[in-house]
Amino acid sequence: MKKITTLLALLLICCMTAVAQTPAEWAKLPRTLNFYMVNDMGRNGYYDQKPIAELLGVMAETIDPECVFAVGDVHHFWGVESTSDPLWMTNYELIYSHPDLMLPWYPLLGNHEYRGNTQAVIDYSGVSRRWMMPGRYYTKVFEDDGVSIRFVLIDTAPLIDRYRNNPEKYPDAGKRDMQAELDWLDKTLADAKEDWVIVMGHHPIYAETDKDDVERADMQKRVDTILRRHRVDIYASGHLHNFQHIRKAGSDIDYVVNSAAALSRSVNPTDGTQFCSPATGFAVIAADKKELDLHFIDKDGNVIHTVKRTK
Repeated sequence: MKKITTLLALLLICCMTAVAQTPAEWAKLPRTLNFYMVNDMGRNGYYDQKPIAELLGVMAETIDPECVFAVGDVHHFWGVESTSDPLWMTNYELIYSHPDLMLPWYPLLGNHEYRGNTQAVIDYSGVSRRWMMPGRYYTKVFEDDGVSIRFVLIDTAPLIDRYRNNPEKYPDAGKRDMQAELDWLDKTLADAKEDWVIVMGHHPIYAETDKDDVERADMQKRVDTILRRHRVDIYASGHLHNFQHIRKAGSDIDYVVNSAAALSRSVNPTDGTQFCSPATGFAVIAADKKELDLHFIDKDGNVIHTVKRTK
């Protein structure tokens, strides 16, 4: 009887955790400034892309995000050819069509965009009123009611040798001035005076993955050395199609991998792992003067982990 009772209790817990959260519970998440982060979602509506897109819209009614940060691989698998490529419709416009998603989107280039016409991704800002991409890397500051947060968005493929040295597959990566971007990143972070600083890039700095280690080695050598010199709260990335939160010895930065908003992959703990999950989903970022939260949201609307920083 005791074993049966224990089994029933475990089943009840599993059922409870599988139930989607409600708008009343979502209402506990927002702070003074709130944002969405999505990435790796360009699947022409297949897999979990459509339901997650709908969830983003419904949840936005409660969260009221300032904008959406689209951190790369909006277009699988070969990027886009032009600003009139049909993929803009099937990967983006017709998928993220909820009225509450008609707000600014701030994108980054991912490795899949680098297989196509990267300039067309930037130029789409002249086509769509909500697609706002002033350059390959840029910074954006938000302020409200005495709270300020700076987002620094970087272009990571040109910072990694395996992309730079493969012009047949990634024709634009080797053409970019890597040192100019790194110098810009260093100066931007040195000048940052906001309450919170988040750096976003498509490729992770630290993560568990079966992808080539040289990607993270280049990011650690070229990007993390700059981040550690400055007051950076979170480095947030995508690329691996799972959720990961990592802390490394000697660094006060929270290293985040945001899961794919369409198709996810398995993941295991690694050195410094605080949390990991193979769930699909997205992130909600919420900040006030004293606290910065990055919530991992699964496809059912559950908060499955929170990266929390306080002052």
